[in-house]
Amino acid sequence: MNIHDLKLLIEEGEGFELEFKRKISSPLKIAKTLSAFANTSGGIILFGVDDDGTIVGVESEKTELDLIDESVEFYCQPPVSVNIKIVPYNHRDVIVATVEESDSKPHYVKDENEEPNVFIRVNDNTVLASKEVIKVLRDEHPDKEPLTISIGKNEKRLFDYLETHSRISVAEYSEFINVSIRRASRILTTLVRAGVIRIHTLEKTDYFTLASADEVSAGSRTKLFRTQQQR
Repeated sequence: MNIHDLKLLIEEGEGFELEFKRKISSPLKIAKTLSAFANTSGGIILFGVDDDGTIVGVESEKTELDLIDESVEFYCQPPVSVNIKIVPYNHRDVIVATVEESDSKPHYVKDENEEPNVFIRVNDNTVLASKEVIKVLRDEHPDKEPLTISIGKNEKRLFDYLETHSRISVAEYSEFINVSIRRASRILTTLVRAGVIRIHTLEKTDYFTLASADEVSAGSRTKLFRTQQQR
């Protein structure tokens, strides 16, 4: 990458797969963003770029690189793989840190003062993943065996509900079919893993929708069958 490529990237503005950082203020905070990219669709952090897109460069390339190493090796579990490129600009450097979507999801961020957490990207933000999202991430591995699920009355009621209401939360589904939150969560995440429904994450909550016909077809590794009662 050269300065021309860098400027074109900056013109896109911060978003789902791109974040600007003037410098590293905290390895822990950087670990959250890097792991979120790895847990979602990958992304790039530009160190030495202000929030408004102004290129300022980093004061010490070595210091920033050491902090990035600390972020991924000490705070991320398992460690996140980061590709680093240095772009010189006006006697300073911009560090381009690229993270690919990981095959080892979920990546946790551990802090000695807190329980390990999982982060994902939502729009242009790094947010804490719900336990439902974490369950789905654990199953997103290319070598995962095809999933076989049973479609019973609770699943059928969900599909009927989503045909008319478009979305549902775990709490709403729990109340709708009169089961515990834990069981409702288990049913929903299994159906997400099967590709039958989709999970959508907002900054404070998740909701579920029916998958489109194309999405269901793309998830054809999953075997669906109905119980005897539903036939």
